[in-house]
Amino acid sequence: MDTVSLANHFLIAMPAMADPNFSRSLTYICEHNAEGALGVIINRPTDMTLGTLLERVDIAYEEKAPATAPIYFGGPVQTDRGFVLHQPAQQWQSQLRVDNNIALTSSRDILQSIGQTGEPSKALVMLGYSGWAAGQLEWELAQNAWLTVQADPHIIFDLPPEVRLDAALHLLGVDFSNLSEVAGHA
Repeated sequence: MDTVSLANHFLIAMPAMADPNFSRSLTYICEHNAEGALGVIINRPTDMTLGTLLERVDIAYEEKAPATAPIYFGGPVQTDRGFVLHQPAQQWQSQLRVDNNIALTSSRDILQSIGQTGEPSKALVMLGYSGWAAGQLEWELAQNAWLTVQADPHIIFDLPPEVRLDAALHLLGVDFSNLSEVAGHA
């Protein structure tokens, strides 16, 4: 059976999600195939700012850099490693292209560019990512742990983090308060 890729989709945690890493989370799936899935949580800003992160990794930043932008908790895997979800998908040293316009980059060169020029200006910097082994995400979907919907770049890059989950649910015509914590199967 072929796996239908959920790359460039949102995973919306259902209210019954018990894992505190994913409770009320909105995850953007960057890669999904028979070997598993990789995504980043896009609605969990941390107390750390971009300016603080750049200082810690010894990257200078200029006035154009969004130094007060939050660093996000991207997920519980490799939380000591940085990732940048950005638009447009330019050429960087270590990049996973999600589609023609969005990419996830984990190399230092993109942080240097953000610090010096503020580009790419549409970027979420995060620590850690979310990963699923082969078949794990499909099993969780079958258990009604997640809703899925085609991602909208406007929600990722233009809306404040506290409204992204509701905006993604709105794509489905659903209000979070109307979701049941009890899973059912037809």
